[in-house]
Amino acid sequence: MRRLSLRARVLLVALTLLTAGMVASDAVVLVALRKPLVDRVDLQVTVGAGVLAILPQPLLAGLAADQPAGRTPSTRIEDFYVAYLDADGRPTLSLHGDAVPELPRLDHDSVRARGGAAFEVPGWRVLALPARSGDGSVVVAGSLSQVDEAMNQVLLLCVLVGAGLLVVLAAAGWFWVRAGLRPLRRIEETAAAIAGGDLSRRVPFTMSPATEVGRLTAALNGMLTQIEKAVSARARSEERLRRFVADASHELRTPLAGISGFTQLYRMGGAEIEATMDRIERESLRLTGLVDDLLLLAQLDGRGLELRRAPMDLRTLAADALHDLRALDPTRPVRLTGPGAAPDPAPAPVVGDESRLRQVVSNLVGNAIAHTPAGSAVRVGVGTADGEAVLEIADTGPGLPADQARLVFERFYRADTSRARDGAGGAGLGLAIVWSLVTAHGGTVELDTAPGEGATFRLRLSTA
Repeated sequence: MRRLSLRARVLLVALTLLTAGMVASDAVVLVALRKPLVDRVDLQVTVGAGVLAILPQPLLAGLAADQPAGRTPSTRIEDFYVAYLDADGRPTLSLHGDAVPELPRLDHDSVRARGGAAFEVPGWRVLALPARSGDGSVVVAGSLSQVDEAMNQVLLLCVLVGAGLLVVLAAAGWFWVRAGLRPLRRIEETAAAIAGGDLSRRVPFTMSPATEVGRLTAALNGMLTQIEKAVSARARSEERLRRFVADASHELRTPLAGISGFTQLYRMGGAEIEATMDRIERESLRLTGLVDDLLLLAQLDGRGLELRRAPMDLRTLAADALHDLRALDPTRPVRLTGPGAAPDPAPAPVVGDESRLRQVVSNLVGNAIAHTPAGSAVRVGVGTADGEAVLEIADTGPGLPADQARLVFERFYRADTSRARDGAGGAGLGLAIVWSLVTAHGGTVELDTAPGEGATFRLRLSTA
C-alpha cells in the first residue's frame, strides 16, 4: 500500500468496501430467497408424511407391485423418497427415483424424539412420523435439487452483475478520484514552484471554503503569505545588517584614522604636541561616544537594558530642554507651550527612566540645533492629549520630504550625505536611539514635517 499513489489507495479501499458490501447483501438475499423455497418443500413432505402415516402399508405395496423383474420395490417418483420403516428403522417398503437420501438412524425412539419436525440431510428435506398402525414409522423426503439449481442461478447472476458493476464503478471511480485530487496536484505544483524560489505563487481556490480542500487551500495560502513575509523580512534584516556593519565600520574608522594620522604626524615632527593631543582627544571622545551609542542600541535590541522606572513629569524635561536650547544658541527664540502650540504647558505625569528620557530629549534638542539655521525659532510643547503624555520639539528649519522622513529613525541615516562627519551631522544614530528608548518605554515617537515647514518630533507615553 505504501508504494501505491493516493489515488490508487483511495480507489482500492473504496472497491474493497464496495465488494464487501455486495457480498454481504448477496448473502442476505440468497438466504432470504432460499427460505421460502425450502418451506415449500417442507410443506410437500409434511403433507405427504401425514397422508402416508394413515395409509396402510399394503396399499403402498400394491403401487410397487408392477415394477419390472430384478428391480427393488421402487417406482420412478422423481425428487421424492417415500418409505415405511420397522421399529428398528430398517426400510420395509420404499418408493423413490434414481436418487436416495442418506438418512440417519430412524428407529421408533428417534422418530418420536424429532417431534414431527422436518430436518435436512445433504440435498434433501426429511420428515419422519410414527405410523398409525404398528410400531413402525413412515418417512417422506423431498429433494432440494431444484432449490439448489435456482440458488446457483441466482448466485451466478449476482456474481456477474457484481463483477460488471465493480468494473464500471472502478473505471468511473478512477476518473472521479483523479478529478477530486486535482486540487492536491495544484498544491503540489505550487509547492514545487515555491521550492524553486517563486514565493509569490499561491494555490488557486477551486473548491468551496467550506470543504476540506478549500480549508486546506486557505490555510496553505495563509502559511505561504507568512513565509513570504518572513523571507522578505529576513532579507531586509540582512540588508540592514550589512549596511549597519558597513556604516559602523566607516564611522569607527574615521576617528581611528584621525588618531593614527596625528600620531604619525607628531612622530615625524610635523605637528606640535599641544595641537596633536587636542585633536587626538577630540577624536577619542567622538569614538567613545559612537561606541557608547552602538552599545546602547545593542542593549535595546537584545532587551538587555534595564530601565529604572519611577513617577515623573515631562514638564521637567521640557524645562531642561528650554534651558539647553538657550545655552547652545542664545540667538534662537524659544518658547514653552502645550501640545500642538496650545497657550500653556500642562502636567504630563508618566512612569519612566528619567535619565533615559532626558537622553531622548537631549538628542532631539541636538538634532534641532544641528539641522536648522542659526537663530531659527524652536518650540517645546508638553502636556496631555488623547489620554497620553506628550512632549514636542518643533523647529522652523527646512523640513524633509516624505521619502526622507520615513527613514530618519534608521541607524546611520543622514538626509544630507554631504555634511562633514566631524561637524554637526553626527553619525546618524541619535534619532535611532530616540526611537529605541521611547519604544522601550512602551511609547511612540512621531515626525510631522514637510519641505519648508520645519519638523516636529512628538513623544507619546502612557500617563501615570
